[in-house]
Amino acid sequence: MARILYIEDETDIGEWVKQRLTEKDHDVRWLSSGEMAGRYIQESDIVILDVMLPGLDGFSLGKRIKKEKPDLPILMLSARTAVEDKLEGLSFADDYVTKPFHPDELVARVDVLLRRFDKQDELLQFQHLTVNTQDLHITNRETEEEIQLTGKQYHIFRYFLRHLNQILTKEQLYEGVWNEQYIEGDKTLMVHIRHLREKLEKDPAHPTIIETIRGIGYRVRK
Repeated sequence: MARILYIEDETDIGEWVKQRLTEKDHDVRWLSSGEMAGRYIQESDIVILDVMLPGLDGFSLGKRIKKEKPDLPILMLSARTAVEDKLEGLSFADDYVTKPFHPDELVARVDVLLRRFDKQDELLQFQHLTVNTQDLHITNRETEEEIQLTGKQYHIFRYFLRHLNQILTKEQLYEGVWNEQYIEGDKTLMVHIRHLREKLEKDPAHPTIIETIRGIGYRVRK
């Protein structure tokens, strides 16, 4: 069973889609606009999102959702069939279905996305740390203490884990985590990495987990 956040303002379509998904044992929360979507993003396993919504349109809402929770799959629904619309939707969403569609096709596409994003827990060892890459639960094996990360620390370290063994520039890291263009001389990333090292490294002054690649950026190696 998956927890589905379904945002659709057309009552007839919304009712039969919710019914069909519920028949497949999914827990469906159906909203007629994106106004309240933020309350349910973190507890959802997948989002089904219509493009034409009152207020904030589906494209803008979908981009917001991906920024807040990048690992949450999004399936777009739209009557728009133009290639340009599909390309815009697929620039952030994980699938794009045009109306009209058969309910069994929608259910099948939902199942495919859920399988794609249902990654088994993977434990990685980084020197004295054990990291569960699914929920980013970090444990110091020597002290058996859990290490808690703040919001930006969490997103920075998750970005490193998605790019293990790769040298990442400051620009890549900043734009990947903040979704904004990096401005040369900005110390924000450096400050967050310093605080992150204070939590993860045995000796933050001589880091061996988050390595500095002089003149380029940073790397986390497995």
